[in-house]
Amino acid sequence: MSSTSDRKPNRLHTETSPYLLQHAYNPVDWYPWGPEALTAARSSNKPILLSIGYSACHWCHVMERESFENEAIAAVMNRYFTCIKVDREERPDLDEIYMAATVAMNNGQGGWPMTVFLTPDQEPFFAGTYFPPEDRWGRPGFGTLLKKIADYWEKDAAGVRTQAKDMTERLKGEGRIPSPISVSASVLDDAVTQFTEDFDKTYGGFRPVVVAAVLSANRRRAHVGDGDEDARYDGGRGHL
Repeated sequence: MSSTSDRKPNRLHTETSPYLLQHAYNPVDWYPWGPEALTAARSSNKPILLSIGYSACHWCHVMERESFENEAIAAVMNRYFTCIKVDREERPDLDEIYMAATVAMNNGQGGWPMTVFLTPDQEPFFAGTYFPPEDRWGRPGFGTLLKKIADYWEKDAAGVRTQAKDMTERLKGEGRIPSPISVSASVLDDAVTQFTEDFDKTYGGFRPVVVAAVLSANRRRAHVGDGDEDARYDGGRGHL
């Protein structure tokens, strides 16, 4: 395993998220979530390996050290998948969408790091949390899992797509996957104006009604993270 100082940075090195920057020198060819990554997945017809975590997540750091810094595992990831890394604190919308899929595929359990395999159309077909680098505890290691999924995709990509589409439609039907929200520039401008008007220039901070509204919105958005986040790893599961 080579030192990070000997490596060229991947695409994450221009990001601003501290979590993404932590992975900027992994041997994995990480993309941040965006048009470039999604276009690459479609043009190469490779499934997407989506990894979602955050800076303070213990098991996220463990999986990075054990798997994402592992040259052999990274080579398999780069060869067979379009690898995308997401900071859940930067993109809570994506975290919520794919946590719903992870929980549905794992008997109600989820956590971080979240490891989700998607079709190039961003539909999930396998999900889990932390995976050890080698087979242990009666569960497949991450290297084993990568090869099995790559083989599964190569032999029956059409079947995988069908399964993923069915799963997505079922989750949407149950109301477990929210539709992405598009916010117009005018709405953002109005919000800035409202916050400016409600800021207390004498004592600092915002009026109580503003604080209450923000806390309420955060509580609604944080329902997927209830409980001890680091304790919510269950060894990684999923569906194939």
